[in-house]
Amino acid sequence: MRCKAGCYLQAALETDNMKDLANQDEDTPVSNCRPSLKAIDDALYVIGGKWKLKIIVMLFDGSKRFNDLQKSIPGISARILSNELKALELNCFVSRTVHDGAPLAVEYALTSYSRSLRAVVHALDEWGTQHREMIRSNP
Repeated sequence: MRCKAGCYLQAALETDNMKDLANQDEDTPVSNCRPSLKAIDDALYVIGGKWKLKIIVMLFDGSKRFNDLQKSIPGISARILSNELKALELNCFVSRTVHDGAPLAVEYALTSYSRSLRAVVHALDEWGTQHREMIRSNP
């Protein structure tokens, strides 16, 4: 299950069975996991925070105008949504299309690159559901 360096992170990527991962020796060195930690740090920098993944998830259903997107994400302000969309656009996850006319309409859609996050979002959804159930069953 472990990679040659004994890295738990790599083992987690190689197994679907978290019990196997949990049963590994706790004294396994993880100092050689730095490349994995750097990659995780980079990923969290780009999609981390309270709102970015929620925005991406809402756009999985298709493109949305700014106001529709804001209404679909409870608690997000227009300023925060605008800032997050700019960051997602800068990192090639979201495209912005301005439609001429009165009133001016701006529509946001996922890029083909952002579709690479589907597996990540699915894994977070499954783990979040599992974690919530575990917390509720262990008061």
